[in-house]
Amino acid sequence: MEIAVNRKARFNYEILEDFEAGIALKGTEVKSLRQKKVNISDGYVVIRNQSVELVNCRIEPYEKGNIMNHEPLRPRTLLLKKKEIDRLRGKMRERGFALLPLKMYFKGRYVKLLIGLGKGKKTHDKRSSIREKDIRRDTERELKNYR
Repeated sequence: MEIAVNRKARFNYEILEDFEAGIALKGTEVKSLRQKKVNISDGYVVIRNQSVELVNCRIEPYEKGNIMNHEPLRPRTLLLKKKEIDRLRGKMRERGFALLPLKMYFKGRYVKLLIGLGKGKKTHDKRSSIREKDIRRDTERELKNYR
């Protein structure tokens, strides 16, 4: 079950690789995620020491939570294997790469985050992707009217 999708990431970045990571969450965060009260479009992923963290991802406080409710913008630890972390660290040393959250979803009873390793697009690349999308939409419309 899909919770949230970061549409801006695929528009602003060329995604080269993607990784699936688990997230260390509190109970009230999971309950808020079941209600789809999350914004991952402003978030980004940072590698600190031997851990990977999701920063600036807003999960709204659970409305029926008590004083034990979570902070909406706290950094959340991502669960990846050591080999994957080392590989990401090597790619991040190269200039122009960024780690972005692409999609958050439930896999069974666990919350997973799809992380994308992306390189920023230039303005003319963005224009060409808009042009391609328009052409695709027009051809689909014409095919629909043709039938």
